[in-house]
Amino acid sequence: MTPQRIFITGNAGAGKTTLARELGQRLAFPVYGLDQIVWKPGWKKTHVRERDEHIARLVSDPRWIIDGVSDAAERAADVVIFLDVPPMTCAWRCAKRNSRFLFHSRPELPENCPEIAIIPQLLKIIWRFDSRVRPPILDRMNSAGQGRSYFHVRSDEDRRRALSELSATD
Repeated sequence: MTPQRIFITGNAGAGKTTLARELGQRLAFPVYGLDQIVWKPGWKKTHVRERDEHIARLVSDPRWIIDGVSDAAERAADVVIFLDVPPMTCAWRCAKRNSRFLFHSRPELPENCPEIAIIPQLLKIIWRFDSRVRPPILDRMNSAGQGRSYFHVRSDEDRRRALSELSATD
C-alpha cells in the first residue's frame, strides 16, 4: 500500500525539496516545504506557537509530502526519508543553489529572504547538524516501531531505491 504521509528530512542542502517535488509529481500528492512556515519575510523566525499550529494543520491532512525538520511531521508520517548527506556535500550544494538567489528569495521561501543575509547562520546549521540533529533521527530510526518506516538515504542508489519503492503501485 502506498503511504499517505511522507516526511523528508535532512541537513540544509541535502536535497529534501528536490526529492519532495519529484516524489510529489510521481504520486500526485501535495508537497509542503517547512521553510515557508519557519520563516517570515526578511528572515524573521515564525513564532513557535504559530509555526506549531501551522504544522499541526498540515499533518492533519490525509495525504502529504513534507520536507524539512520537524518532530511533529516525523511523528505523523507513515514514512520518513532521512537524507543523510555529508556536511561538505551539503555546503557545496547550498553554495551552488544559493548563488542564483544571493540577492532575492528562492521560490520556496517568503519574500525578502536573500541568501546573502544568512550565509554565516546557514554554515553553522550545516556543520552542527551531524552532532545535534542527526543522532536523535538515527535513534528514532533504530527504534522504529511506531507505525512508520524509514528510508536511510546515504547514496544515489539509496535515493533511487526509496523513489522506486514509494512510487510502486499496489
